[in-house]
Amino acid sequence: MDQTASVNADVVQRSDLNGRCTQWRNRTGFWLLGLCNNFAYVVMLSAAHDILEKQESGNTTASTSAKLAVNFQGGNSSNSSRYDCNPVSTAAVLLADILPTLFIKLCAPFVIHKVPYGIRVLLCSIVAATSFLLVSFSSAMWMSILGVILTSFSAGLGELSFLSLSVFFSRDVLGGWASGTGGAGVAGALLYSGLTQLGLAPKTTLLIMLVVPFIMLISYFSLLVPPPSLPQWRRRETQYAAVSSEDRQQLMDGSEEEEQEESAPAEGRTTGPLTLREKLRVIKGLLRFVLPLGLVYFAEYFINQGLMELLYFPNFYLSHAEQYRWYQTLYQVGVLVSRSSLCCVKIRKVWALSFLQLVNAVVLLFAVKYLFLPYVWLVFIIVLYEGLLGGAAYVNTFFFISKETEDRYREFAMAASSVGDSLGIALAGLAAFPVHRYFCSLPTN
Repeated sequence: MDQTASVNADVVQRSDLNGRCTQWRNRTGFWLLGLCNNFAYVVMLSAAHDILEKQESGNTTASTSAKLAVNFQGGNSSNSSRYDCNPVSTAAVLLADILPTLFIKLCAPFVIHKVPYGIRVLLCSIVAATSFLLVSFSSAMWMSILGVILTSFSAGLGELSFLSLSVFFSRDVLGGWASGTGGAGVAGALLYSGLTQLGLAPKTTLLIMLVVPFIMLISYFSLLVPPPSLPQWRRRETQYAAVSSEDRQQLMDGSEEEEQEESAPAEGRTTGPLTLREKLRVIKGLLRFVLPLGLVYFAEYFINQGLMELLYFPNFYLSHAEQYRWYQTLYQVGVLVSRSSLCCVKIRKVWALSFLQLVNAVVLLFAVKYLFLPYVWLVFIIVLYEGLLGGAAYVNTFFFISKETEDRYREFAMAASSVGDSLGIALAGLAAFPVHRYFCSLPTN
């Protein structure tokens, strides 16, 4: 009898250990997928612009692309404006980088379920690697621009695919994914800046970064422990049906009992692919999540691309370009911290984050207009706080969508709701143009 009890205890212990190992592998895998998916998006913009600027350096007339390169880096140009701003807004760069992503997120959720996840990941990796190679060996402007477009395509397809993929795993992988995407902003900027600062050419730096798409493949195919219900290489007959209760129970060993109950499939659900009417009904229900997320991103990217360049303190020891780079770096640090906070705090009322972010935008808009902020340190604090709000809105939005959406609709809902941040960013880019033009047209006092 004692021997039987000992054997049972040993089996339970091994099962518990396997469950914890599986959770660790899946969370780490999603963290790496988030990092790799957004890494090229962060790096490619500055790298492409560096190469474009080099291509145009022999030209006596500065091209639009060269101006965009200076804008992104926060450089100054001589003009009669009191704001020491460039004639072309940094929002031009933002729009060039976000519109392909927005297009993918608007269209793909209605058809992407026909493509198995393994093929999607291969496609994202191949496209990302191709974008690195295109920009590295670019001999013409159109090649560099195409590289940026491919990067945007890969990032958009990857985000909606991995968010949908998360419904087949325990819900804590969302925290890993969000933290990884936040880490991409800091790691991408620091690694590119560090390698070029060491003397490596942009071309060599980009070729080194070809390892990132390879890491994405390893993370998905070797690190994750997928359930049997995952359609990795073939379409499944039942579209958008969530992971079965047995699969989810196996994946969630060691997690909270109430999370297991929430993840159980609803009784009497229908099977088969979602109809267009069902998809539209799901989208209507998602508006309470997507609109606040879009507002948060509208406000923060209006700040980043419409106002940051204008928040210049000439009497500070950092140059205009250095101040701009520190604004961007502190913003990314805030995003990383808040996107990694899901294990500590959960915020259901994302509308509150939207309101606070809009307050940030209004305060900085008036700060640009009336120049009442006396120290750059105050802007540093506000920008860090801005990143915290944006990252918290992102991770909490998708957590509660996953938690509150019915099993049958969850996979489609996660993909469709990814459009919220991109739509807000695109609208912010459009709004930043006239604001930038207005302030830069003001004469010096």
